[in-house]
Amino acid sequence: MALPVRDQFKYWGIAAAVFFLLLYALGDQLLPFFLGAAIAYFLDPVADWLEARGCSRGLATGIITVTAIIIFVVLALLVVPTLVEQAIQLFNAAPQLARDLGAFLTERFPSLLDEGSTIRQTLNSLGQTISDRGGQLLNSALTSAASLINVVVLFIIVPVVAVYLLLDWDRMIARVNGLLPLDHAPVIRRLASEIDGTLAGFIRGMGTVCLILGTYYAIALMLIGLQFGLVVGFVAGLLTFIPYVGALVGGALAIGLALFQFWGEWHWIVAVAIVFGIGQVVEGNILTPKLVGESVGLHPVWLILALSVFGALFGFVGMLVAVPMAAALGVFVRFLIEKYQDSRLYRGIEADETEARD
Repeated sequence: MALPVRDQFKYWGIAAAVFFLLLYALGDQLLPFFLGAAIAYFLDPVADWLEARGCSRGLATGIITVTAIIIFVVLALLVVPTLVEQAIQLFNAAPQLARDLGAFLTERFPSLLDEGSTIRQTLNSLGQTISDRGGQLLNSALTSAASLINVVVLFIIVPVVAVYLLLDWDRMIARVNGLLPLDHAPVIRRLASEIDGTLAGFIRGMGTVCLILGTYYAIALMLIGLQFGLVVGFVAGLLTFIPYVGALVGGALAIGLALFQFWGEWHWIVAVAIVFGIGQVVEGNILTPKLVGESVGLHPVWLILALSVFGALFGFVGMLVAVPMAAALGVFVRFLIEKYQDSRLYRGIEADETEARD
């Protein structure tokens, strides 16, 4: 005999409360495991693709692991040091950039920025603050013993967790599938399939889009000769998962830096703008439709709200689970709306009487 609906809500509510309490209390300790699970989920289609071509699950996992190690070593040797160096230089150059901006505005709009104006003082203060706090924060994060230990732990635990989960992913899914309550298994499987479709379209699709665009922006800006082009490309690619935000933030930052570096050489400034214009055209017409699709179901506002709420409540690990939770909540809301539209509350008595006559 199935449990009453009230008891089911009670048990599922207790399970959700325990999950969020553990997330709140053990967020930092759970971070490597969430990262490892995210990596395994991201790479599972690759392993399935290799299996479909004759590889065993173990061999497919081994191929993916070796490839990932090679990519990581190349990035660690060639890209990461340059990225960190440019980020520190950008922080240190902030005061000079603020002074240059003040001088430019003073030259063009002398009445707006006199010597004691609020805008001039704000620009100088902002540049100095970014230099002091930003560089100090970055240096502290890179040099403090605790940070280095945490980074080492992440680099050790996350790959190990990801490899084990990737190896056992299909068996875990089958095991969970076998533990579903029999009365509700079909509905749960349907909802889980919709959630997986949403996550697959967004995380895997947008992750690939972010990687492609970030690499394109970084290489193109560095070929143009823009200072801090690698940092700008990294920021633009990282924020691409929120539609238009990556291009707007990265484009504004790149054009702003280009105005200071290439002032008077307008063709280089136009070239920087063209780089981001091409990126937006390619993203909107090729990358996003092909890799993400149009049925993801995660509205940008809903995504930003989820990131803000979960980030504020649970920190960085909360931001990691924000996208899956947003996808799950979106599927549940659509499911509840569907049930509501099939109910007498929505259809009314007349609809039931019409169906009875028919």
